[in-house]
Amino acid sequence: MLPLYLENKDKIKKTKEILLSILENCNLCPRDCKVNRLKNEKGFCKTGRFAIVSSYFLHFGEEPELVGRTGSGTIFFSNCNLGCIYCQNYTISHLGEGEEINSFELAKIMLKLQKLKAENINFVTPTHVIPQIIEALELAIEEGLNIPLVYNCGGYEKKETIALLDGIFDIYMPDIKYADESIAKKFSFADNYFKVVKEAVLEMHKQVGDLIIEDGIAKRGLLIRHLVLPNRLASSFSVLDFVRSISKDTYINIMDQYHPCFRAYEFKELSRRITDKEYLEVLEYAKTLGLYRGFLL
Repeated sequence: MLPLYLENKDKIKKTKEILLSILENCNLCPRDCKVNRLKNEKGFCKTGRFAIVSSYFLHFGEEPELVGRTGSGTIFFSNCNLGCIYCQNYTISHLGEGEEINSFELAKIMLKLQKLKAENINFVTPTHVIPQIIEALELAIEEGLNIPLVYNCGGYEKKETIALLDGIFDIYMPDIKYADESIAKKFSFADNYFKVVKEAVLEMHKQVGDLIIEDGIAKRGLLIRHLVLPNRLASSFSVLDFVRSISKDTYINIMDQYHPCFRAYEFKELSRRITDKEYLEVLEYAKTLGLYRGFLL
């Protein structure tokens, strides 16, 4: 299966120009900061004209369908458009560890990962640097990039921005963190999170459909992640109701690895790991809905 961006090469330049123009009065994401990032002004994401990369490598800890036989070519971008107070990567997402790079350097990273036999290029936290990614993609295509692209995000995406990416990304991998708007605002400083994520995820599914797996390796489609939080803070049942409304064949990784990080200990309700009971009840509910891909019970 040919990556979508190779089927739509003529679209890349125009999309790049539109996205870069948005940086002049940035409203790429729901924050609508309206800063001029082309002049290195910085809003919520603390990122100016150029992307900041924390690290890149062949990742073997992602979903098996992404890892495949040779690993997912993962690029971790610094900073984030969410402010999760329990972030497990807070040194990257909150403290901004990393090095600022230009589009030529980012293109070289993509090509290096492909040379290392990566199954895909996995952009982690791409939301605030999507213009820079497309700018680099145009260069990488010219040098022979030909593996799938993964949009690995926190879910707080503007539908209109995702719509601009139609025909470019092969796999969308959003988190759906919460269904309770007040909890999302308290712990991620995100207004209207569930409303926003639902609109964005529906647009993603419209573009790529359910996850297509060939020979055990994901090639195209939607892959959703959901992290179970203690004390039912994520309203996981409501999240799953929405996931089921997309398609019974939706792939959803229901994750159990929550542990208190960063500022989580400041909040009693977040200051412990989840219990087996809390996790199993979410798995069982998913099964009652007819969901079956991405988790085991």
